[in-house]
Amino acid sequence: MVADNHQMLFAERALLIDGWAEDVVFSVDVEGRIASLEQGVSPGSARCLGGPVIPAVANLHSHAFQRAMAGLTEVAGQGDDSFWTWREEMYRLVSLLTPDDVVAIAAKLQVELLKGGFGRVAEFHYLHHEADGRPYAEPAEMSLAMLWAAEQSGIGLTLLPVFYAHSDFGGAAPTAGQRRFIHDVDGFLTLLHGLVGPCRAAGARLGLAFHSLRAVTGDEIAAIMKTVPGHAPIHIHVAEQEREVEASIAHSGRRPVERLYDIADVDDRWCLVHATHVTDAEVAMIAHSSAIAGLCPTTEADLGDGIFPGSEFLAADGRFGIGTDSHVATSVAEELRILEYGQRLRDRRRNRMAARPGASVGRSLFDHALAGGAQAAGVAEPGLSVGARADLVVLDGRSPYLASVDGDAILDRWIFGGVGPLVRDVMIGGRWLVEDGRHPEEEGIDRAFATALARLKA
Repeated sequence: MVADNHQMLFAERALLIDGWAEDVVFSVDVEGRIASLEQGVSPGSARCLGGPVIPAVANLHSHAFQRAMAGLTEVAGQGDDSFWTWREEMYRLVSLLTPDDVVAIAAKLQVELLKGGFGRVAEFHYLHHEADGRPYAEPAEMSLAMLWAAEQSGIGLTLLPVFYAHSDFGGAAPTAGQRRFIHDVDGFLTLLHGLVGPCRAAGARLGLAFHSLRAVTGDEIAAIMKTVPGHAPIHIHVAEQEREVEASIAHSGRRPVERLYDIADVDDRWCLVHATHVTDAEVAMIAHSSAIAGLCPTTEADLGDGIFPGSEFLAADGRFGIGTDSHVATSVAEELRILEYGQRLRDRRRNRMAARPGASVGRSLFDHALAGGAQAAGVAEPGLSVGARADLVVLDGRSPYLASVDGDAILDRWIFGGVGPLVRDVMIGGRWLVEDGRHPEEEGIDRAFATALARLKA
């Protein structure tokens, strides 16, 4: 017997942990978990959901404040524009941001991510200090801003405070544009340990990140890793740009991924963000370690970074997830589509990321993003099953594109059909955060976001 205070939900079609099922009734308990699940039954008094139900995906890489830049760096410079010229505009924005701005931008972004099919975001958070580089009176002020934003939006949050100490390989002194990011080891550990309680109170997962091998030394990684709990997720940018690879070789004689594996015990706690410029040997190295490759296809395309060797990585049994990074896009479908299309453009062939002959590309991509995102975010095995958190997305069954197909073709339509926004409703932890395309706090979040953008423009 299901308790009266459980939510009862009915889906004509649902992607469960063991595959697609029809006529499914879920009960969701007061803790926000799936308490029971029946297939092939009538809805009875359950709420009938308005389309196919799929699990929400974890977004494994976000710099929330960069959403304020979206579309504003598309003016050609005097030379060849690249990541490095884009970075100067990012530093300009960084110099202006207040904690209130960060809350407003992050909350708006998180609502957009929910509407894009994401249920959790891993925030790679390196904006720590005042504009002149001094710590705030509350050293965790900017990290607490991220917790407050997530409280407004309701999205699941994995907070990754970032250790950032240098401007280049070999411990080079930071630049003026980086002064809001910089810690020494003791200061960073004080920040990290001080966030344990606030994250626990907010229901957020706490991990950590090293910005890159350009920004940290091997000794600093070793000192910090001595204090890291064995279950904490650990993220790092690595091999994003060719210039980074060249500088790493010049400094140490080793490519960035090779160097990382020399100095750290990389295992399934780690997420290697981008890993764009890797050799076959490095592909095998990452796959063998069970680390996640954190792919951000729309950002990598926007910055001209390059194309990750996705089909080769899958052939090596590699694990990956997706993130939206600088947030020039905010949807699961767009990231997965650009990931697959990049492989097609490189190889001049179709259907590159399918699990096997005859498999749906959309389903293969989705399954990897779901599992890899959860691993990188440090949360339990994802999917819709009894005991799992009720993090689910209802696609819009009013769309004739979805109504005319079944099974994995639903995901192929959503990802590759180009048929517009198809996320109708989103439940996270048993709470409806998006219903018929609207978030309950959307008006206030939009007003605060508009105010922040107007101030930043002035």
